Amino acid sequence: MSGNRDAAWFAEKLNDRTIRGIALETSALIRAGALPVGTKLPPIRDLAFALGISPATLSEAWSELRRQKIISGRGRNGTWVSGDRFVAQPARLASVGDYGYDALNLTAAVPDVKLLPKLEAAMAYGASAENLNSYERSRILPELEEQVRTTWPYEPEAFLATNGGYNAVYTLINALVMPGAAVAIEDPTGMRLLDILEDRGARIIPVKCDEEGPLPSSLEEALKYRPVAFIFQPRIHAVTGQSVSAARMASMAEILRDKDTLIVEDDGIADISTAPRHSMGHLYPDRVIHVLSYSKTHGPDLRLAVLSSSRAIVDQIQSYRSFSSGWTSRILQAAVAWLLRDEATAVCLDHARQIYRGRRAGLIDALGERGVEARHGGGLCAWIPVSSEPFAMVTLAARGIAVHPGAKFSILPSSHLRVATANLSERRKEVADAIALAAVHT
Repeated sequence: MSGNRDAAWFAEKLNDRTIRGIALETSALIRAGALPVGTKLPPIRDLAFALGISPATLSEAWSELRRQKIISGRGRNGTWVSGDRFVAQPARLASVGDYGYDALNLTAAVPDVKLLPKLEAAMAYGASAENLNSYERSRILPELEEQVRTTWPYEPEAFLATNGGYNAVYTLINALVMPGAAVAIEDPTGMRLLDILEDRGARIIPVKCDEEGPLPSSLEEALKYRPVAFIFQPRIHAVTGQSVSAARMASMAEILRDKDTLIVEDDGIADISTAPRHSMGHLYPDRVIHVLSYSKTHGPDLRLAVLSSSRAIVDQIQSYRSFSSGWTSRILQAAVAWLLRDEATAVCLDHARQIYRGRRAGLIDALGERGVEARHGGGLCAWIPVSSEPFAMVTLAARGIAVHPGAKFSILPSSHLRVATANLSERRKEVADAIALAAVHT
């Protein structure tokens, strides 16, 4: 049953008059049913006066509840209770549809499971990992650190094993970025990265890109907002398939030289790339966070990534982790260390790298023959320009082909499709024909 509650009623119920306290106690009243869905909240000025706080303090508390989708504004009609529970949900990822059994689903840029290395021997080895079943919150197994150091692009102070690449980014964002802080990120970018930043309440500052990586002029413009962090993908871009050139890396490093912005290098596609590993860590070891995921190369069920940074930053990230898992499975860490030493795994990865590159290039070539120009590159998907995303999506859906619209990967206007190519071993001509029809809308 909906209704109104006046300022005096709130003043009796809310004891903690801080921003966080008001948000927590109000949400508790909503969940308890004292403020049913549909209840109109008092005007901010009236309630702030009754609580003896500034309108700005109350406005901040209400903003937090809006972010959680517990309350919503209705313009001049005021603010209302819109939900009685909050479950954090990655909006872009959660909006991925169910395309049915018969559809050719090219939405998921995931590895071909047939091209992943065998894990039996690695897992058997992992079961005898050093310090197994200890509750010690160790950051990384010594043998895994020894292996990753052999090919790491710089010499960092400290390493940390995490439960996958996105877990690494989610954890470092929550550990180091306050809600409301500005974060610069290349555009387009991974939709899950945008989900993480939006969930944190960060102010997202887009940095435009070309075929060589983030544009220096756009990065300079973004830095005017004093972002606490800049996130980019240094080797294969997970959306566009492009790689940051050495010259562009040097240009960005010069722009970032006198800033205090954290530099997050997210190498999520890892050694599927033929490009060499590179990093700004040798220049700015005190503020670079370099993340390397093994999900696409060695197996998503290994749930393993490694990040490096200064000892102080790794301490902060590990402190945040202590609220949850505290450490990454030593079994999985030891298994990955074994795989990194294994010659057969290296041969398997080299074979997969060639297959992925061939599948992507095959689609790009076929599109070029049909008048659709898209860039060659690497990785597990292609970024294809179209004249109208809605028209292209409908056209492909009518032909039983599911892809992602570019809008999922950008906060700027987009006219692209993100097409997964890693598992496109057949029906390439059919897909190219359909995309050619979908790309042009007159």
